[in-house]
Amino acid sequence: MLHSYAFKNFLSFKERTEVSFALTKKASSQGWDVPSPAGQRLATAVAVIGANGAGKTSLLKPVAFLSWFVQNSFLQNSPNGLIPIKPHFSTPHDPIEFEIVADDLDGTLWRYELTATRERVLSESVHRRQKKKGAKYSYVFERHWDDFTKQYVIKQEGFGFDPAQAKMVRPNASLISTAAQYGVPVAQYLASLNVEGNIRDIGRIDPSIDFAGASIFFHENEDLKERMETLLNDFDLGLSGVEIRKQEVNVPPDVKTAEGSRLQTQYQVFGVHTLPDGSRHEIHMLEESSGTRTAFTQLWHFLNVLAHGGVVVIDELESDMHPHMIEPLLDLFASPHTNPRNAQIIFTSHSVEVLGLLGKSQVYLVEKNDCESEAWRLDTMSGVRVQDNLYAKYMSGAYGAVPQL
Repeated sequence: MLHSYAFKNFLSFKERTEVSFALTKKASSQGWDVPSPAGQRLATAVAVIGANGAGKTSLLKPVAFLSWFVQNSFLQNSPNGLIPIKPHFSTPHDPIEFEIVADDLDGTLWRYELTATRERVLSESVHRRQKKKGAKYSYVFERHWDDFTKQYVIKQEGFGFDPAQAKMVRPNASLISTAAQYGVPVAQYLASLNVEGNIRDIGRIDPSIDFAGASIFFHENEDLKERMETLLNDFDLGLSGVEIRKQEVNVPPDVKTAEGSRLQTQYQVFGVHTLPDGSRHEIHMLEESSGTRTAFTQLWHFLNVLAHGGVVVIDELESDMHPHMIEPLLDLFASPHTNPRNAQIIFTSHSVEVLGLLGKSQVYLVEKNDCESEAWRLDTMSGVRVQDNLYAKYMSGAYGAVPQL
């Protein structure tokens, strides 16, 4: 489970900023919390609220970037490509720093740290702490760029990557991602963190790509497709089911395809509507309302993480959907029945009604002053009480992070 992440000099955030899922024993969570394997009480839902342009999406991007970097930077980044990160515009030559802490099912805590520019990794390390009384963090590997020798200095302790191969790691790729491709078990294990959502390393996913991904996923996972259909019906969207048909279509002669194939696989999705007389009618999903399409794609991310564990990162949870749908979506992460693997969600929202759902320790406020974003957890503000009407106080401006109109 994800315990925390932090970053510095990234996008609109110049100073070090930390996002923590850790809760004290007395913190109110309204049900969205579980004990982690390491013994720490953690939130399963965290909301990010603030004005337009404050930096809410930027607060989520480190999770998406780090997931991509440790899993796919070796394969997806070209040998001379830039690392897809940007520093704060006022400090363009300063490095960007990241840190993320999570535990596994055995209760071992893992801490990953990365310092990089767009051109190269300056330092990268993994430390772990066993679930034992008095245990301390010890390094698994440490990688540092030596500007004098123009080489990486790499130390390993149980990582298992051949030293000769480790020295060949590209400046724009993670040592974890590289070692995983060489079959190093620890690297493959570390690269298996399941992060889903509508944000990737460089920003929000195009809705058409999200829709195509959801179509393939539900076509290949019949049990989760049935769960998706039930939820859409429960959301009162007028659907009694969803049909997904896989078909091969001819590709125009001027379109290049792999291995010269003139066929392309497509997935057609239809919403099924059943009238009171029992008659069944299909409407192409692209002709359904934007709210229905959004719910369809959101449930791809949600159900995948709920079924397998991990973290879902969603920008604008309520986008195109009625605010009343937020609570049933979040409820999926509150119940052991629907969330047996302790999946977590962090999301941005303009529907401040979430303040009436989550506890103050599960809400981050984001504000931008003098072109710098800052974020703070609501329970770190003095005078905020559990019995307060968080919605009313936020709307009155008592907590900040509201538009200056």
